[in-house]
Amino acid sequence: MSINRDQVKGRTLKSKGSVKQAVGRVTGDGKSEASGRTHKALGGLRAKYGDAKRR
Repeated sequence: MSINRDQVKGRTLKSKGSVKQAVGRVTGDGKSEASGRTHKALGGLRAKYGDAKRR
């Protein structure tokens, strides 16, 4: 079982989104927090796409 590019990119984007969301929450920057939430969701979708593509 190998991991494909979409799985890696999706999980990376999801992690970056989590960090950005947390930083936005701590600093009180609502725009950054929302952006992080969006990146987190898109990363999850891309990872799931990669999972489905692998099957």
